[in-house]
Amino acid sequence: MNYRFYNARILTMKSPEILQGELWVQNDRIIYAGDGSDTAPACRKSGQESILWDREIDCEGNLLMPGFKNAHTHSGMTLLRSYADDLPLHDWLTKQIFPIEARMDGEMIYHLTKLAVLEYLTSGVTAIFDMYLAPEMTAQACVDMGMRCVQVSGMSGQENFGEALKKTEQYYQKLNKDHPLLSYFIGFHAEYTCSRSLLESAAELARKYQAPVYTHLAETQAEVDGCIERHGMTPAKLFDSLGIFDYGGGGYHCVYLNDEDMEIFRKRKLSVVTNPGSNTKLASGIAPISEYLARGINVAIGTDGPASNNCLDMFREMFLVTGLAKLREKDASAVDAWEVLKMATVNGSLAMNLPDTDVLAEGKLADIIMIDLHQPNMQPVNNIPKNLVYSGSKQNVKMTMIHGKILYENGVFSEAGDVEEIYRKANEIIDGFR
Repeated sequence: MNYRFYNARILTMKSPEILQGELWVQNDRIIYAGDGSDTAPACRKSGQESILWDREIDCEGNLLMPGFKNAHTHSGMTLLRSYADDLPLHDWLTKQIFPIEARMDGEMIYHLTKLAVLEYLTSGVTAIFDMYLAPEMTAQACVDMGMRCVQVSGMSGQENFGEALKKTEQYYQKLNKDHPLLSYFIGFHAEYTCSRSLLESAAELARKYQAPVYTHLAETQAEVDGCIERHGMTPAKLFDSLGIFDYGGGGYHCVYLNDEDMEIFRKRKLSVVTNPGSNTKLASGIAPISEYLARGINVAIGTDGPASNNCLDMFREMFLVTGLAKLREKDASAVDAWEVLKMATVNGSLAMNLPDTDVLAEGKLADIIMIDLHQPNMQPVNNIPKNLVYSGSKQNVKMTMIHGKILYENGVFSEAGDVEEIYRKANEIIDGFR
């Protein structure tokens, strides 16, 4: 379909400057973003003197910007939202999460992922970086709902892990070819859930495909201390020594990286994906975001899963990133709003290997959100990027477009089918575990 958005404020994310003008979408791509005075080249490239629009949308002065990239989540864990709360991370995982996950099947994960996608859309999320069970069912749910989904394997185990490696390679080969909304990367759950042999095999797989690798890393001090006790080095140093990061990748959480770890991240061009909501709720700690930025490390933002957060809301995560950094550094100027907004958009695209989703520009994918500025929390319009980070809310998301399709607009989901049935199915599934 061809869309013309006009009378818009446009934040391309190339700079904090706000443009007043128009944005055009043809099929899945942006073909024009500007003030509306130089549209003739866009028409010529489309092969027409004037474009026949399927829909022209008056933005009424509202804001168009790239969608948020939720760079770490476990979508199928919607099952466990508000089910296993107020526990330390180790007890939360071993006594509540892992036992229930052992009983979950692919059909359950399909329906639970659809529930998560509804929440992503209302939060302006246009791409997710998901690590969970049953990757094919997660992929199918995202395709059916129109969500852009990058998946990463969550291999774990101390022995008999050959089947997990085999499946990871199969998913890598299949899900990177299946659909333009899908991609898949090599990963493993964490050092403390993997044998050294599995880690070495993961490194071999990365070398075979010259592929990046992602994992939970340095989430708690106990995790780091345990790794040093087992291997004589931190998780980041261990992974680097095994060649796991030879082709890049990154770590989720990264609360407790030391100077040597940070240098590995800088040298290998790894991404840190910070998860402040989850780290706060589980009392894991506050990541040293200012230090990462000072070293030139790419920092993206994720919500983590809906069992540990429990909210898939990027606005809350953005505020927590800057708020916790200011508290940690005792410096109100630490990690300013523009840096945070880049983390949630441009940096997330880099971490997720989605280079065509970072900014609004000709040729980029049409993953776009519209922010309603005609609400009290967005007025007066002094500084829109700061408003988004410091006072923005999910209630301001007026529209979410992915791959050139409007999936959510003015509170209505256009591709989701019967939303109440999605809710009913999720409740039916959890009732079976009670």
